[in-house]
Amino acid sequence: VQLQASGGGLVQPGGSLRLSCAASERTFKYGVTAWFRQTPGKEREFVAAIRWNDGHTRYADAVKYRSIISRDRIQNMAYLQMNSLRPEDTAVYYCAVTPKNYNTGSHSREDIYHYWGQGTLVTVSS
Repeated sequence: VQLQASGGGLVQPGGSLRLSCAASERTFKYGVTAWFRQTPGKEREFVAAIRWNDGHTRYADAVKYRSIISRDRIQNMAYLQMNSLRPEDTAVYYCAVTPKNYNTGSHSREDIYHYWGQGTLVTVSS
């Protein structure tokens, strides 16, 4: 399974971006899809996750109320809408997938995800 993340770019503080994650197979029909991000010199951190069967979501405190994770069953895509972007949101964003229906308490753990995309760079700067 290959994941392709896209949608990154340069945006001014306060702006918005929508990241997309496409899978080479119909991976998104079950399990959990998540977004993580990483900046140079720092560990990768959890951003948001969505459980495919019931749409249940979980967000990191840093992006809660500013971001929306969603999925499109027909298009087999996952999205991360980010609003009110801040310079500290600058990072490479990765999408990740696990085929298992973990409870939401586990969604922030990197080790549950089997497949990872290559990342898309988001730069928030004026």
